[in-house]
Amino acid sequence: MAKFNNSIGFKSPEFNIPISQVKWAFISVAAALVFTILLSKSCTVVDSGEIGIKFHKWDSSKEKYGGVEGTCKGWVFYNPITTKVFTYPTYLQRKNYEPFNVNAKDASTFQMDPTIAYRIDPAKACDIFVKYREGVHELENGYIRTCIYEAYRTCANRYTSDSLMSSRANFESDVRHRLESSLQKEGFIVEEFTSQITPPQSLAQMINEKNAAVQSALKAKNKVAEAEAEAKIKIAEAKGAAEAMQIKADAEAYYNTKIAASLSQHIVQEDWIEKWDGHLPTVTGSGGGMILDLKDIKK
Repeated sequence: MAKFNNSIGFKSPEFNIPISQVKWAFISVAAALVFTILLSKSCTVVDSGEIGIKFHKWDSSKEKYGGVEGTCKGWVFYNPITTKVFTYPTYLQRKNYEPFNVNAKDASTFQMDPTIAYRIDPAKACDIFVKYREGVHELENGYIRTCIYEAYRTCANRYTSDSLMSSRANFESDVRHRLESSLQKEGFIVEEFTSQITPPQSLAQMINEKNAAVQSALKAKNKVAEAEAEAKIKIAEAKGAAEAMQIKADAEAYYNTKIAASLSQHIVQEDWIEKWDGHLPTVTGSGGGMILDLKDIKK
């Protein structure tokens, strides 16, 4: 019931609420809050890119399987006190590892810088969880890295330094084959695997020097081949010119022979008489005789 306060000059409302109603209101709010908290803790969503694993923390009946009840997807409700839901991604995971060293058969040290792309097999997700009880990042830096290192170490011990560098493709193929064999049986599917192989500095220098020597030899060989080709061209040109001159000389000789054969001695004498100016020649032949026998002229 409201009362009038004369000292202040206004009416002050006064409510008489039963204590039982206040208590029930408080209980209702507290219950709603607890329900909301429990609902958020006892419900989760496993999306399409994940595989959920529902397991019981203290269930002795499932001790053989590490308390794992099975896989789940979508909305999952559980008792957060005794049960938990663990998730693994099933989409492609990519990991680039820090470089590490391995030794070849002759004890040379090579640096490997691997990158792997893999997926978790949904059918083996429970087995992975039961065996390792770790998340993806822990598995990448633990078990998977150990498998990669072991594959490199084992395969490198089969190659000498020279054979490893000259047969790098075979070496990487061997590493991947061994890695796939060890990871796939555990539930990890290798999609891609690449690596950068860095040889020791001394071997790299030897390889560079060898390559430089090969390039120099090849360059010199090319120059020799070029010089030989040019010499052959000049010889061919000279031979062609000589043969042309010989052909020309033979033709001229043949022509002169034919002309000489066609002229008789009498024709030559008549030609000489026609051109004689009446003076005897001052040049005589052997034995003091004249070059031309005048008896022949009278004939």
